[in-house]
Amino acid sequence: MDKFIIRKKDRADEGTSGSTPKSSKPVPNCDEQVDLENLPIDPAERTRISDYPSKFQEADRLDFHVGDIESSHSKAVEKYLNLKNVHASIETIFNPLQTPQMKNDYKTRLNTSIVCVRYLLRMGLAFRGHDESDESSNRGNFIELVKVAAVLNGEIDKVVLNNAPKNLQMTAPSIQKDIVHACAKETTKAIIEELGGDLFGILVDESSDVSVKEQLVVVLRFVNKSGLVVERFLGLMHVPNTCAISLKSAIESLLLENGLSMTSVRGQDYDGASNMRGEFGGLKTLVLNENRSAYYVHCFSHQLQLTLVGTSKNHVDVIWFFDVVSDILNVVGSSCKKQDILREKRAMRVAEQINNGEIETGKGLNQELGLKRLGETRWGSHYKSLLNLIELYPYVIDVLDFIYSDASFSGHRKNARGLMVSLHSFDFAFILHLMFDILGITNELSLALQTEDQDIINAMDLVGASKQRHQLMRDDEFEDLLEKVNQFCYGHDIDVPNMNDFYMTPGRPKRNAPKITYEHHYRVEVFYATIDLQLQELNNRFNEINTELLRCVACLCPKNSFHNFDVVKLVRMAELYPYDFDSNDIRGISSELRNFIIDVRQRDEFQGKYVIYPSVNILIKLALLLPVATASVERAFSAMKYVKSELRNKMGDHFLNDCLVAYIERDICETISNETVMYHFQNMKPRRGQLP
Repeated sequence: MDKFIIRKKDRADEGTSGSTPKSSKPVPNCDEQVDLENLPIDPAERTRISDYPSKFQEADRLDFHVGDIESSHSKAVEKYLNLKNVHASIETIFNPLQTPQMKNDYKTRLNTSIVCVRYLLRMGLAFRGHDESDESSNRGNFIELVKVAAVLNGEIDKVVLNNAPKNLQMTAPSIQKDIVHACAKETTKAIIEELGGDLFGILVDESSDVSVKEQLVVVLRFVNKSGLVVERFLGLMHVPNTCAISLKSAIESLLLENGLSMTSVRGQDYDGASNMRGEFGGLKTLVLNENRSAYYVHCFSHQLQLTLVGTSKNHVDVIWFFDVVSDILNVVGSSCKKQDILREKRAMRVAEQINNGEIETGKGLNQELGLKRLGETRWGSHYKSLLNLIELYPYVIDVLDFIYSDASFSGHRKNARGLMVSLHSFDFAFILHLMFDILGITNELSLALQTEDQDIINAMDLVGASKQRHQLMRDDEFEDLLEKVNQFCYGHDIDVPNMNDFYMTPGRPKRNAPKITYEHHYRVEVFYATIDLQLQELNNRFNEINTELLRCVACLCPKNSFHNFDVVKLVRMAELYPYDFDSNDIRGISSELRNFIIDVRQRDEFQGKYVIYPSVNILIKLALLLPVATASVERAFSAMKYVKSELRNKMGDHFLNDCLVAYIERDICETISNETVMYHFQNMKPRRGQLP
């Protein structure tokens, strides 16, 4: 039986104050806790108390008078509400800081801090300085911004820094972090409101930060109210364990924290790591076991990079070529002195060409270039490396010659000599231009796949176009490539062999050499073989686009008046989403699809059709939710390395997440008013200052 606190108000007989109680049992003293069964009252009144609403029995154990329960109820509720009202508390009423003028000063001071914090968040800058004492000439970005605001506005100057109360200056690190947290929470709240409780896809990847802590990034992909596909950064979490179960738990906790559920997921996109895409214990399998409609698509951009890596590791001439390129980067880019020589050589040559009128000048032209390192996990790094190498080819030769001639580079002289021999060979020039053209095709596809509004149908079309482009290059473009290589060799004093002579493999005995011509070697053994390997890898890596779901999705492509539209396949697609289409929907969707295709082909417009054809609208939305690439996740990692840099490597995980939310989604953060952030900050916990 619940216990109540009984105020000392004896249930005496009506009449004189000295009359004795009706019960012989003693009345408990003030604030003494007793059981209802032992109260000196009749059973009917005991039942009345027991039936009192439970919410008031549990709410801070409000004091009730047994004899007059109705009037005590209203008074108790009033007292309880007063306790919940910060402005009616005793501390607030008697605090001398709570005068109207002081409240306005506090609001001005807090608003100034919010403006400064939001600027630093938008720019991804550090908040604190090395020395923030009054004697320091640089007290950190935040305080220096407050000082600038004070200089520009006299009203602000009157209430901030030294003109503010010592215990209410609103510049402490804890205040800064609370404001950042308020900005991040309001930004995330706006994202969740933009989602509007609709279905979404998730893009997930993990990477280590500058302090070597494994961080997991989650991005939401959904269709907003305007019908546009958007990808929004949801959050970042530190994951000590990267096994699939731990990653799934971390994702679920982040979704629940923001009022989302795994049951609303309609697409997954990860890289090709085994803990992500494993068929038995991978993250995508664990999610699919819980939600059959959360279909997985391997990141197309990662597959493109794996295609390149597979090609470069399976052709002997391509392996040799990339080894030479890697050695060039190591030798030429191993010191600042060599890099300075490279830049100086190019600057002199550019100035000479400008004087001779050989090249044009203008905005964005003739900018400084450097050699970029290759990276198996960095999309487009191979293409950019070869692009710069072609541009800097003569200057690289000059630097290698300088290294070979200078005795101070004794450790690299031997390597420089071997590299000069390789660079002056026709084999290197031919493979350089061949791989540049091949990578140019895949680089265009990679850039197209990295757009945030890319859908699965366009991605499949782009992959198909890339395969066709490779095939056309194989069939018709050998002569053009050979002519381009010859022109390059003539311009850089490289010997061009007679294509009708017999080819001799460098270093191989003549008696063991096959009797083939140079043309056969470069056309068949290099050109055809490399492109065939690339096509084979594309077909192998993108075998997932042949799955049943993606073939159904392709039927929604609007090209050529829905040329691929197939009612049977689209009905099958609806069956693959049991959470979105029940048996009645499946029976009626066939007729709706037939009406839809006749309607849009006659009028050739889509505006307002989603209202008339709701099932078709859901199918289109589900097709758009399937992610294509984790480009947004990669951009989040780039932002993480910018925000948490070498000089800010001690940032906590929560503070890092808050900074990234406001920095990455700055377009949403800027739509949130200072007033909203201010009141969120104020309601986070009790504050010494109060708003007017």
